[in-house]
Amino acid sequence: MDEIKKEPINWGQEIWEFVKMLLISIVVVFLCTRFLIRPVRVDGDSMYPTLHNNAIGFSNILTYRMQGLKRFDVAIIYVPEKKEHLVKRVIGLPGETVEYRQDQLLINGEIVEEDFFDEDYKRSQSTNGIFTQDFGPVTLAEDEYFMLGDNRPYSSDSRWYGPFKKEQIKAKDVVVLFPFQQIGVH
Repeated sequence: MDEIKKEPINWGQEIWEFVKMLLISIVVVFLCTRFLIRPVRVDGDSMYPTLHNNAIGFSNILTYRMQGLKRFDVAIIYVPEKKEHLVKRVIGLPGETVEYRQDQLLINGEIVEEDFFDEDYKRSQSTNGIFTQDFGPVTLAEDEYFMLGDNRPYSSDSRWYGPFKKEQIKAKDVVVLFPFQQIGVH
């Protein structure tokens, strides 16, 4: 009967292989989160019912850099004074004048329909028939965006922080992975 001969474990080689795999993983994660996708955790109800509190997913850096933003995109914004990221919807684009009058969005004085709203939720949260309080007009500079949360009565957004600069915007769209009943692109 032949004996199976066991080779002694070369601990130096095993440790080197582990360190090499760990370094490659760190580089891949760094490159992906720097240039392709950004992890997202929704904190609060400002985007409800589109995005729920504590939803987890990722946003798209590459698409944002290649295509930019258009009205009603969902964007990830960095707020340096709070050292945190916010998730909001693009309402006003650079150079536009944004205002709300009698629950109507006006861009450069023209009414713009916001057809992304859940109308039942909007009605249930309205006070005296008003979901979004009057504000403005606010004229945006060539590098500014006006962002609002979908849950207008409960959102700290451009009405609170003022317009967001282009360099504060980090990604767009949110792909929700958890909770499972919300999986999808928002």
